[in-house]
Amino acid sequence: MNENKQFSNAIIVLGLLLAIGMASAAFILGVQAKRAVAGQQNITVKGLAEKPIKADSAEWSISVDVTAETQAEALQAVAKERKVVEAFLAKQGFATENITADIETINPHYEEIFIKDTPRQIQKGFDAYQTIRISTKELAKITAANKAFLQLKAENHPVSALPPNYLVSDLESVKMSLIADATKNARARATEFVKQDGVKVGVMKSASQGAFYILPVGKNNDDTDNSYGGINDKSTIDKTARVVVTIVYNIE
Repeated sequence: MNENKQFSNAIIVLGLLLAIGMASAAFILGVQAKRAVAGQQNITVKGLAEKPIKADSAEWSISVDVTAETQAEALQAVAKERKVVEAFLAKQGFATENITADIETINPHYEEIFIKDTPRQIQKGFDAYQTIRISTKELAKITAANKAFLQLKAENHPVSALPPNYLVSDLESVKMSLIADATKNARARATEFVKQDGVKVGVMKSASQGAFYILPVGKNNDDTDNSYGGINDKSTIDKTARVVVTIVYNIE
């Protein structure tokens, strides 16, 4: 009888020990699983930063395009018109050190004629070209000269000009400052997203920078040509610099 009672007690103790062991193991595994899941949780956000900037230099080019019967006459005509352009630029207040001229270029001039209703290209004289370039930090002078240039064309001079390019000299420092601000913006956004869930934003897991934009004031990303790894507007003096970053944070 005593032996049966002792055996029963031993079975009960063994059962209790097994139950405690299984509960402890379940608890430990649960904590580990929770930590493993927590370690895998993350949030991906985009950060945006932008600021107004101004161009601090400008480039402008004027081209002379003449046609003459001989190469010598074409070169003489180019030289004559170049002097007209240089006088125009001097009148606009540009110093000689702001002005450079490309080498003259001469090509055969072709015209289309019809022989028995068949079009043919025949050479008739020569075309001569030369480009005069202006580089300055006096943006107001460039803007005024660009407007006054219409009068030069109205006087039947064989000249043409592209719109001025208004440039920002230190784009790299602008970009770096915006990346720092965009990173702060990304963390603020991530914090706002998770604050209702009782968790917090942890360390950064990865980050990538989107395109760098220099935009005309009030314009969107699709309104100008791509360059400098994104968009670099050169048509305006007042601009907006913008950068977007994508960052992945751990959630703790």
